[in-house]
Amino acid sequence: MISALLIGEDYADAQQKTANYDESKIAPYSLPELLKTQSGKAIANAEAWTLERRPEVLGLFEKHVFGKTPAPATWGMVDFKVTAVKTDALGGKATRKFIHISLPEHPSWHGMDVMLYTPNEAKHPVPCFVGPSFGGNHAVSNEPDVPLSTRWMRDSKDKHIVDNRATEASRGNESSRWPLEMIIGQGCAVATYYYGDIEPDHADGWKDGLRAVLSPKGATTDWQDGQWGAIGAWAWGLSRIADYLETESAVDAKKLAVIGHSRLGKTSLWAGAQDQRFGVVISNNSGEGGAAIMRRNFGETTAVITKAFPHWFTKTYTSYAGNEAACPIDKHMLISLAAPRAIYIASAVQDEWADPKGEFLSGLHAEPAFALFGHKGYGVTEQPAIDQPVGDRIGYHVRTGKHDVTDFDWTQYLKFAKRNL
Repeated sequence: MISALLIGEDYADAQQKTANYDESKIAPYSLPELLKTQSGKAIANAEAWTLERRPEVLGLFEKHVFGKTPAPATWGMVDFKVTAVKTDALGGKATRKFIHISLPEHPSWHGMDVMLYTPNEAKHPVPCFVGPSFGGNHAVSNEPDVPLSTRWMRDSKDKHIVDNRATEASRGNESSRWPLEMIIGQGCAVATYYYGDIEPDHADGWKDGLRAVLSPKGATTDWQDGQWGAIGAWAWGLSRIADYLETESAVDAKKLAVIGHSRLGKTSLWAGAQDQRFGVVISNNSGEGGAAIMRRNFGETTAVITKAFPHWFTKTYTSYAGNEAACPIDKHMLISLAAPRAIYIASAVQDEWADPKGEFLSGLHAEPAFALFGHKGYGVTEQPAIDQPVGDRIGYHVRTGKHDVTDFDWTQYLKFAKRNL
């Protein structure tokens, strides 16, 4: 019996041991129709998708899953301040900038610190990968002069996070997930920020984050159905980076790829759904609440994720715990929101908790939306062999290994982005 006292990461870890990993135990289910409106109208062409069905699907995700991001009038002017520039970063291969993004009309929010690497050898503005990090800029880069984050972080003995704060020993602990030299070597830029700059990732983290700052009731807010959760707030940060990149001469702001891993893969999917400036959307091991079909009782379920991490979603999503069939959307519809832009979904064979097959199926069932624009999807109907990427406008692979981001993943993302941006 799992103790009711287990919450958050502990609860999810405990549930992982007892989850269903047997395909034969998945009950039959049917997915909501992608190309049919709530009123029953069939969607037969790209114009109808763009003007009718896409806005409707986006609204359904706002109402039932992630909540609605407040309008720009809520946050007002956004300020960008370049705080440091290093022209010989990565052994002279790159220029590194730090950009502080703040809201002058809301000075109680401490803002977010973006780290941008651009290749020095580029003769023209370059494509840029935009994504949030779990550990902060100092964890992404191995360069010793990157400022150490002072924000709240989840304690971790392995990552040397002590008393919810980074230590000198935590430098570079996420660098394997961000192969900066590989990306720079392929003629691309990287822009990243620590997701905790927006909101600390725990149940009451919003009280010290952007959501409380932008709420008229501040830290006393009682979040209601349809109002944004942490994923929505973290995605908001990605769009503010896109705002800055439109002013950055070294970056081609018309060639942006948004990327995220795990809960931040859910974030990249939602950022890409809302902000069409991201020409490529990348979901790495995003699982339940991300790319995986929610109606499959495999690995993490809606019941588990909404009990362990209710702050990630709008309040409504909890009502579908054990009642997924009642939800008017499923995650193939989240994937479809990228159309006609490109999207890549990645799984790992040992990451059964994220339901690799369910992630694959979302892309497969999103293909009709892309077909309206004349774009091909996977090109296959069965999940491919391990380490065998497939796809055209929708890409997919399931790789050897566990829940992580590897050089293999990045090799595929770089190829895919160059082909589709």
